[in-house]
Amino acid sequence: MKYTKLSAAAALAAGSALILSACAPGGGDADNTASSGNGGASGSASQGGEAGAPEVTEGDKGQKLTAPVDGPGMADLGDIQPQDDTIAYSVGADDFVSYNGVQSNTYTTYNSAVVDRMFSSFWYFGTDGSVQRNEDFGTYEKVSDEPLQVKYTIAEDAKWSDGTPVTAADYILQWAVENDTVKAEGAEAPLFDSISFEQGKYITEAPEGDPAGKEFTVTYAEPYADWEILIGSTLPAHIVAEKAGMTIEELAEAAANKDVEALTPAAEFWNDGWDFNPGELPDLADVPSTGPYMFKEGGWQAGQSITLTANPEYFGTPAATKELVLRFADPKTHVQALQNGDLDVIEPQATVDTLQQLEGLGDSVNIQTGDQMTWEHIDYSHVEGSVFADSPELREAFALCVPRQQIVDNLIKPIYPEAQVMNLREVFPFQDDYQEVVDAAYPSELDQPNLERAKELVEQSGVSNPTVRLGYQAGNPRRTETVALIKSSCDQAGFNIQDANSPVFFTEVLPAGDVDAALFAWAGSGQKASGKNIYHTTGAQNQVKYSNPEVDAAFEALATSLDEDEQKEQTKIIEKLLWEDFQAIPLYAHPGVVGHNADVANVRDSAAQSGALWNVEQWVRVQQ
Repeated sequence: MKYTKLSAAAALAAGSALILSACAPGGGDADNTASSGNGGASGSASQGGEAGAPEVTEGDKGQKLTAPVDGPGMADLGDIQPQDDTIAYSVGADDFVSYNGVQSNTYTTYNSAVVDRMFSSFWYFGTDGSVQRNEDFGTYEKVSDEPLQVKYTIAEDAKWSDGTPVTAADYILQWAVENDTVKAEGAEAPLFDSISFEQGKYITEAPEGDPAGKEFTVTYAEPYADWEILIGSTLPAHIVAEKAGMTIEELAEAAANKDVEALTPAAEFWNDGWDFNPGELPDLADVPSTGPYMFKEGGWQAGQSITLTANPEYFGTPAATKELVLRFADPKTHVQALQNGDLDVIEPQATVDTLQQLEGLGDSVNIQTGDQMTWEHIDYSHVEGSVFADSPELREAFALCVPRQQIVDNLIKPIYPEAQVMNLREVFPFQDDYQEVVDAAYPSELDQPNLERAKELVEQSGVSNPTVRLGYQAGNPRRTETVALIKSSCDQAGFNIQDANSPVFFTEVLPAGDVDAALFAWAGSGQKASGKNIYHTTGAQNQVKYSNPEVDAAFEALATSLDEDEQKEQTKIIEKLLWEDFQAIPLYAHPGVVGHNADVANVRDSAAQSGALWNVEQWVRVQQ
């Protein structure tokens, strides 16, 4: 399974957190070896555009565009209708699993690639990770700072594909779903299996508004830095009500009152009712869409692909292409599939070999490269039994021997010459405040390895020839090379570096704490306090059991501040403390590579975790 950084960029804007990236789009890492994904979908990914296809112009980075692009948001395509055509894409080899993609066992980038097409939101992330408002769906405004209060107005014509209006009831249910105080008496787990409970934490009372109406207001118990992205879209409350044997009014009332007994049948359906066996979609009436695409009847071929079709009831700008095929294809096959016409757009792992293969396809393919909000790092394990758990000397020694600049020079710069060593966790090198935070928080003596000092620290630790099990997901050539470079350097400092890659690294090894250090990436977007879920002592994604009360307090201060200057100061404090503890070793922001058939227009890579898929509804084949 591939994990992503838990982010409000998920289908239901699940709150501030991050996603483990084993194989993320836009420069993610190929670590799966499943089916080739060469068949099973209706239509042909390589068919030509029809007569009258839109004309194109050249944009930045050689992008082909059917409408001018002004900034990081969606282009205005004007009055269009879906072109009777099919475009194919693959995020990786894992099959689709659930219409409810925000449960603990379904929130992956594979699943999100499908469901994100079917849920509209009040906002989306633009190409630079900035928050962009989606007024086709609705509007929102902050009406008060003390207390923080936000009013939402759903567009009058916003509706589910079955014709049911989107109303406040959908958001009242979603608030209960994301509230871990909604639990049975004596139960350890909340009633609803959700990946985020941020809404319930910061918004302690249910949204106020007529459940049948289009307006609702939320009041925060305390300020929240990422308030603008906490509420986005929802699953259909009217379907949950129907399956639970309730009216929508009864469901909304039970949700608002946190009535566990009344909500139990609703939670049972919410948790399990939308999970499917491969290839077996339920009655399409149970899985409506508010997005530009919806499931196509009979369009799911297990282990091969799933086909979405344009939503005829969509209230925004229609999808530019009638059918979208999402293939379940091993990333190692993507370049060949692009050449064969089985895929139209790919985001392979950014390696020198991959880039050369794409360049070898000539004018038939357009290539885009750029910065990504996915970053590679090595986390020290603080789990009992780890060589680093109780040894600050060994953590510092390891940081002093990891050849970060050499890793970037050898493995990343040949793909993206502007790449640089990343010295922070919460701010990216291409963001405006990066250097200011680096100057305040980063120990510059780590710029280059210092093997002599590392040797001294190893000796001071009292551990002779310490073994470091450096773990990562198997099947990743770039990480294998990274570990080899680290071993070549750190063994000279007295360590014994072991390549501890595993095919079950994320599902078994890391949760069990069976490594001393973990090499992986977080894939995310432009949130302000997303790292709290990783670095806070009680963070749900703190797999390495790191704990520092000062970091906890700084993240609380950051998350509850609406002042941008204060947010920056707390970020400096957090970064400095994390470096002092040697919590992790940042390496680099991933370079993104997108390749697409030259006759497909409006493909625009994004730095955010959604990658190129962020505007897939605008992709269209054009005549060359």
